Amino acid sequence: MGLNAGLVPARVDAPAKQGLLDLVAHARANGLSGRWACRVLGLDHARMLAWQARAAAGGGLVDTAPGPVPGEALHALLDWEKTAIVELAQAWGQLDLSHRKLAHRGSRLGQVFVAESSVLRVLTAAGMHLPGLPVLREKRAKTPWPDWVELIPGQIYIYDFTHFAGLRGWCTIAVIDVVSRYWLSTVLAPEETWVQVETAFIAALEADGKGWLLEDADLAEQLACGQIPDADDRVPMLLAVSDNGPQMTSSKTAQFMAIARIAQHFGRPGTPNDQAWIESFFGHLKSEHPHLDAIDDPAVLRRELDVRKEHYNTVRLHEGIGYVTPDDEHHGRGEAIRQARRAGLAAARTTRIATRRAMRKTHPEPASQDEDI
Repeated sequence: MGLNAGLVPARVDAPAKQGLLDLVAHARANGLSGRWACRVLGLDHARMLAWQARAAAGGGLVDTAPGPVPGEALHALLDWEKTAIVELAQAWGQLDLSHRKLAHRGSRLGQVFVAESSVLRVLTAAGMHLPGLPVLREKRAKTPWPDWVELIPGQIYIYDFTHFAGLRGWCTIAVIDVVSRYWLSTVLAPEETWVQVETAFIAALEADGKGWLLEDADLAEQLACGQIPDADDRVPMLLAVSDNGPQMTSSKTAQFMAIARIAQHFGRPGTPNDQAWIESFFGHLKSEHPHLDAIDDPAVLRRELDVRKEHYNTVRLHEGIGYVTPDDEHHGRGEAIRQARRAGLAAARTTRIATRRAMRKTHPEPASQDEDI
């Protein structure tokens, strides 16, 4: 480039820089100042001084390529930072257990300042695994229900515990029918043990007209002693579905269920969807009646739950069973009600069509005499 072509551009090559420095040196040799020479040349004075410093240090005037190393981000971790992260994990991994804590530990010790995700990325690349990181496990297959179970009301019960905010320390256990969604029984108690499970199921059997399952003392004694063969069609009669809570899996609960001719079925640990019926039941109960969480008197809450139970079973239409009440579905009226609605819809459609056909005007109305033509 010519040195008299105007202001010096933002980026020039090494020969041009050297030529400008030579001109400044020539001006100084003839009694002029370096600032005056830079002003005449259109060169920033600080820029000229930087070039002189680089030349004096032996660094050369050739500009390096702009940007980071190809394939590497400008803000990428340096090699010593990666080494520091690995050493930090070796020293503190058994205590901090997670990459998040290690990132803050490095800052606390002043060793390395990096993001939490950077620690995880470096350790993963190094093949290191911290004890606190979750280990991926294969999903358990869902256990099928026994072959003898039929999807009819009165054969599959599901139960669980819940709590209401107003009565801390108290729990509520409910038993419902899986197929009909019929709310069979509720027990409110200050304890959450096998005793409440047994009490709730005795009430549920009585409400479902199956109290006779507990009245055969001879069979109950045989069941308690394990003397009934597996092929006996008298057992089991019902299936009880639940999660793996200690109240459900206790030996006392198992003994009672056996005597009551009820088989147990447990969902997969950490999989509440296996008990979706009871989870949905409690969710709707609390969301539709939020005042239940404000009751702080056990007697009042028991009365209110009884009222809600009657309303739930006989008034509230349940979407999951075709918009009939659980009482209708449980006692065999549900299909007739659904069929009556289907028939009513068809009849109403036929009536509407016939009525509109009868009202159809086959000839246009005569034009009014006052109407403009």
